[in-house]
Amino acid sequence: MALFKLKNKSGDANFVDPNIESFLADYSIEVMPRTAEKVDDFRELLPSGTRVYIAHIEGTPIEEMVATAKRVAREGYQVMPHFPARIIRDAETLNDWIARYQGEAGVDQALLLAGGVTTPHGEFESSMQLMETGLFDKAGFSRLHIAGHPEGNKDIDPDGSTQNVDAALQWKQKFSERTDAKLAIATQFAFEAKPIIEWANAIKAAGIDIPIHIGIAGPAKLQTLIKFAIACGVGPSLKVLQKRAMDITKLLLPYEPTNVLSELANHKAATPDFNITNVHFFPLGGIKTNATWAINHGGRSAVPSNAS
Repeated sequence: MALFKLKNKSGDANFVDPNIESFLADYSIEVMPRTAEKVDDFRELLPSGTRVYIAHIEGTPIEEMVATAKRVAREGYQVMPHFPARIIRDAETLNDWIARYQGEAGVDQALLLAGGVTTPHGEFESSMQLMETGLFDKAGFSRLHIAGHPEGNKDIDPDGSTQNVDAALQWKQKFSERTDAKLAIATQFAFEAKPIIEWANAIKAAGIDIPIHIGIAGPAKLQTLIKFAIACGVGPSLKVLQKRAMDITKLLLPYEPTNVLSELANHKAATPDFNITNVHFFPLGGIKTNATWAINHGGRSAVPSNAS
């Protein structure tokens, strides 16, 4: 098991910011089958009970996804696989995937999203259609997470507005009210706290009370982050990375999410009813690098039974 850093409040290099420590409680992290293969034992990196999302990229066989889920669950973690609507051909395929995850890995939670495919492989094109099948409820899945976009999504709203993503959130809010599903919004990553806070406040004002798990890019080389940010359609906060890239003294230094998390954590401490409840890490610089950073900043990720 990993040895966790002891807190030192004396002001030296070992100091852990209590606001960040609190904000990182019950964080989650995302892996893919090919990145999971590089980890000998997750128990050396993540505390028991961590929620581990398994990203399903187009072309990955379901057998690899289920094998990864089974392995991660066996090592003591809560497994939340992605169900990208546009690569699921039909209800029969969806039912098969659910049965495999449940039967082989004991999975009872899922992240539902449209997926990054332009042309659907079959009858599904949105997470709402997956939810409407009723198959997750029938299988006893207790928790469904959905995608959120603090800076919009031009694949969904090509005109640059947020009309379609806002309508989808309203639909999902109503779904949460008429079903027993425990929903949470897992968001795309962003690099600036202000637009995140403004977005979270705006959806709350619009009547969305689904808890938010904010996506945060873990430590990585600056070039790596810029590449992923552009590919994933990260919006205005990309300028944080671009500004850093122009500073020759910082260009070769790895990016760390300390600033954005500090601002969000301080806002949460000052505003306890802030609707961001958890942090979800995208370990773009590697799982070990991300997990070590979280440990060194007080992160605890064992998810209690009543967690959002």
